[in-house]
Amino acid sequence: MDEAAYTILIVGTSEAEASELAEQHGPPARVVCCPPDDLRHEADRLRATGQRVIVVNASPPLPEFSEMDRAYALLDAVNEGVCLLGKDGSIIWANAFFRTLDPQVGDRIRSAARDSVGWLLDQQSRRGRCTTRNVEIGDDEDDSWYEVVISLAQGNATASDPADDRLVAVVRDVSESRRLDRKMTAIEHAGRDLVSIDPEFVRSKNAMERLSVLQNRIIETAHKLLNFDHFAIRLINDKTGKLELVISEGLSPQAAELDLYPSRQGNGIAGFVASTGVSEISNDASHDVRFLPCLQGANSAMVVPLRLHDRVIGVLDVESLKPGAFNEEDRRFAEHFARHLAMALRVLDLLVVERCETNATVSGRMQGELREPLDDIAGIVGQMRENAGDDPELAARLSRIAGDVDSIRDRMKRVAEGPRALLGVERAMSSTEKEPLIEGRRVLVADDEPAVRRVIVDVLRNRGATVRVCDNGAAAIDLLRAAAESGEGFDLVISDIKMPDRNGYEVFSAARRALPNVPVILMTGFGYDPSHSIVRASQEGLQCVLFKPFQIERLLEETRAALDKSEGDGPADPSKDQPNHQTV
Repeated sequence: MDEAAYTILIVGTSEAEASELAEQHGPPARVVCCPPDDLRHEADRLRATGQRVIVVNASPPLPEFSEMDRAYALLDAVNEGVCLLGKDGSIIWANAFFRTLDPQVGDRIRSAARDSVGWLLDQQSRRGRCTTRNVEIGDDEDDSWYEVVISLAQGNATASDPADDRLVAVVRDVSESRRLDRKMTAIEHAGRDLVSIDPEFVRSKNAMERLSVLQNRIIETAHKLLNFDHFAIRLINDKTGKLELVISEGLSPQAAELDLYPSRQGNGIAGFVASTGVSEISNDASHDVRFLPCLQGANSAMVVPLRLHDRVIGVLDVESLKPGAFNEEDRRFAEHFARHLAMALRVLDLLVVERCETNATVSGRMQGELREPLDDIAGIVGQMRENAGDDPELAARLSRIAGDVDSIRDRMKRVAEGPRALLGVERAMSSTEKEPLIEGRRVLVADDEPAVRRVIVDVLRNRGATVRVCDNGAAAIDLLRAAAESGEGFDLVISDIKMPDRNGYEVFSAARRALPNVPVILMTGFGYDPSHSIVRASQEGLQCVLFKPFQIERLLEETRAALDKSEGDGPADPSKDQPNHQTV
């Protein structure tokens, strides 16, 4: 058949009329008469053979609609309720949408219309033009809400001539909008609760307690308002650039082992979002090469950035076992919550930093205030020594006073150093007697502060321990792996939390993998825990946390307790261990 050929199906006409139409269209048209009932079958048959079909309806035209009929037809087609009411609230006419409304909703609309008649007439009389009145009708029980716009049907009606005071009501279903607004408001309130961390809260709680409170609030909000059951919060370490896991819920232990960085490639969706600052939803993990699951069997992920002003400080990573689990509404809520979350985490860290700096400032001022009287005492002691003659008892007393003055100065200096200092060092260092619980035990000490590291090592060695020393977290992790492979192992690990390369949790986690039963003690300055290692490690069997500056004797007590427990109770059950916290 010629490519331009086509068949004209003529519906409802005679053969003679069909021939006439064929002549009008001219070749290569072919005309086929078709009864109305056979139209669909005949058209499908012809198209199945590859023909092009044109349908011509030659039946008499349907009668024209009146203008009113056309208006009613259009109103029936809109997705809003429209009705015409009398002044008594009676329904004169309603479109299809309105007729589907619950009868109770209709009663409320009629009541609102009756109440609006006088007000609308009065407003029109005053302004000289038609006006509207907005009314909201809702039901908290079935969570349905409607916005009703009521106006006069006749623009020329007045208060003095209300003959045409019929009303028009337009009804919009705003249930979904109201639900979203309420949820957004609830997230806003929950976000404010996260940020409401005052200085007194920081002073009265140690680092474990502070972060635990914040984490509980985050988890509660994620479950209750956002329906997020599996999520991770990662913050960018300013020194290493790594996306460190600080809080997680419902994720596998392997999630903590992922080394992720803000990068568009090779660091999963979390790294991509941290690099670009743009949220991402992946609803088909099996076909997304960027997907690095933190949840075993995850099929969907949503990652939103945590921002402070224009800077990305981390990401909120939410995962689900279900494919297609997240939509744009979830993204909107998560981004809104993430703004409060970023601020809360930053406020918490800043308050702890402020505490550290305040302590150093106050201690420094106290040093300055005491310097003059201590100098006076030292001067007087010197003069008395010169006049003491051969009195050995007086000379000994004066020497003791001079020693006390020097001790006060040294202790004030240590307190001013804050997290870089330990207390009670002189007394602890004076003892070199071996202790049965400590003697012969292998201890790993990791701390990037030389003074702290030296004191701990000397005190433990004086009591008979074999101590291996690392000045950074990476070296400690390598040593733990090597010890596990050689079979030597360690009896105790003592690690600082804040180190430049690896944090305390990473050392703790490496110890758990290499030597599952080894007790671990973490240390941190004034409770400062930027990587939030304490809560994470405590959930997995951390032995103890010490907050600098602490008494060195306290470390010895915890060392004895840890070694005694590991020796007397056999292999520890990490799920039952409860961390022992000490604040100074």
